Amino acid sequence: MAPITAPQIVVALGSVETGLVEPVLAPHQQMIHHPTDEDLARADAAIVRAAYRVDRELLDRMPALKVIARTGVGTDLVDVAEANRRGIPVVITPGSNTASVAEGVFAHLLALVKRLPTLTSLVRDGRWEDRSAVNVGDLEGYTLGIIGYGRIGRRVARIADAFDLNVLAFDPFAEVPAGIRCETVEDLLGRSDFVTLHVPLTPENHNLINAERIALMPSGAVLINCSRGGLVDLDAAHDALLSGHLAGLGLDVFDPEPPAHHPVFDHGNVVLTPHLMGFTRQGMIHTVRDAAKGAVDVLAGRTPAAVAAP
Repeated sequence: MAPITAPQIVVALGSVETGLVEPVLAPHQQMIHHPTDEDLARADAAIVRAAYRVDRELLDRMPALKVIARTGVGTDLVDVAEANRRGIPVVITPGSNTASVAEGVFAHLLALVKRLPTLTSLVRDGRWEDRSAVNVGDLEGYTLGIIGYGRIGRRVARIADAFDLNVLAFDPFAEVPAGIRCETVEDLLGRSDFVTLHVPLTPENHNLINAERIALMPSGAVLINCSRGGLVDLDAAHDALLSGHLAGLGLDVFDPEPPAHHPVFDHGNVVLTPHLMGFTRQGMIHTVRDAAKGAVDVLAGRTPAAVAAP
């Protein structure tokens, strides 16, 4: 008789759709969606959603844990260093929502350049005669600056080509083609009509886009942030919008989340989305399945596709 394999427990920390994970699990693995303290104590793996904090106190409650699988790449709320100290790899899922975020950048950019919120209000409020006062712009022939040239930054560049945008990119770590590479953030900002951010939030990058750097951008520039909220000084961005130096601001991310109300939210040339550009239906299917596969790989002794560094 074959030996009976003890079940391995995979817990969901945050909302994880049942049907996305079960097909990936081995027969001896069990998914628990609303774990009790007892379930946490027995858990071999955890699939962790973006808003869920995994700190030392939680890790103390999960002594059997062998892997953390984060749905996405951001590990702001996961104590990666402590997990690594305990021998627990933190699996991440780069690439699973690349297309979704890149498309989200252009959703914001087009909404702002084409002045969709303003034009919607004109029609809704019966102010058709005011349309001639709205300055509707174009993408063709203008320059898009991409700060961060990883998977999403490269995908944004591919989409930009279809709009006949000129592209510039800055990334001190990734390889950037010579024809579009900028040596500094300042150089990129000074030459870009539109700027989109695709870098992690680190202590060095906090308020990466501040008053001094916004001042380097051409008058009438548009800034998009679908990366991390702490990258942009919202007070500085608000001042630039009021002065007209910034013509538009698109935000999908905030610090903290959900954010307290900020005056910039009330400006007519601002587009706001609640950190959902990477959480489309298709993007979520990919990222949850990739996280589950990463967890299963670790439990099976295989090397997962991607692991966060401490």
